Amino acid sequence: MRGQPQDFDRVLSSMCTEPHPAAREAAERFLATNPGDPATYQSVADLETEVVEMLGDVVGVADPSGYVASGGTEANIQAVRMARNRAVTQTPNVVVPESAHFSFKKAADVLGVELRVTSLEDDYTADVGAVERFCDEDTVLVVGVAGSTEYGRVDPIPELAAVGHEYGALVHVDAAWGGFVLPFTDHDWSFADASIDTMTIDPHKMGQAAIPAGGLLARDAELFDALAVDTPYLESASQATLTGTRSGAGVASAHAALRALWPDGYREASQRAQANAEWLADALAAAGLNVVDPELPLVAASVTDEAFEALREREWRLSRTSDGELRVVCMPHVTREMLESFVADVESVTATVARGGR
Repeated sequence: MRGQPQDFDRVLSSMCTEPHPAAREAAERFLATNPGDPATYQSVADLETEVVEMLGDVVGVADPSGYVASGGTEANIQAVRMARNRAVTQTPNVVVPESAHFSFKKAADVLGVELRVTSLEDDYTADVGAVERFCDEDTVLVVGVAGSTEYGRVDPIPELAAVGHEYGALVHVDAAWGGFVLPFTDHDWSFADASIDTMTIDPHKMGQAAIPAGGLLARDAELFDALAVDTPYLESASQATLTGTRSGAGVASAHAALRALWPDGYREASQRAQANAEWLADALAAAGLNVVDPELPLVAASVTDEAFEALREREWRLSRTSDGELRVVCMPHVTREMLESFVADVESVTATVARGGR
């Protein structure tokens, strides 16, 4: 039995979106290929090389190294693994801001490293002073976030890079979601802006590729030597990726999306998303909600538990921040018409809750 495809017309909190038509078609054509065995699947391996080069253009690094991963979690785990494997200390620690994605908790658990979580500034960005206080001679990685999952905030990446390198640590930027929006802003976040070592950027988020298509990039190819293992039964001699078999569909889809959309299509999508986020923030504030101003196209606003559940009952696909605000991510599939309908429902349910009903 064929299932029905995902209907996105009420999905407001996902950081994934409908694939671009060219990306969808490319994914279908490469379903049976495996870039994890590049000598056998040469065509998709060549596409992956081109994807890495194109992602380098997006994030401002010449001649990047990297690969197409399953997503941001894998890429973040690999960044931690890379730092741990290069370290000389027997008690490595990784310093991350409180806004870091939960994948770093997974990485610390799997890899047996200490995770040191630092406080945030009032604007939800990393506190550089706190990061520096948490670093020591056993720190192997300092992490910054460029587009946080809860509030869409961008950490002071150049300052974090300076702290990390002062302690001899690698510096990693998680731009899984923000990486396809930030090139069209004035933020300092990329390889071109700071001496960062590695970065996560996901084509299957704002990049409009099919899932799975994450990305891990490094400034220097030799960083991947710390990840390489021998692969004696394959035609290629070694492998630095976390998984063996990987999705050729994701690689081909990312390639097609980047060819179709970089840079003008992504610029237009980013500007439209930001305009929608700012409109929504104003509309929710006018409806009486406390709103966190959107730095990137993500809006958080406080609602009661009753109102949130009522909105879910009206089939809006919503999630909440750790502090309980609803969050709306203005992905490419989110239209102004959707947001107008959502705001009307917010006004309706909040009024109903205020009267003591549902």
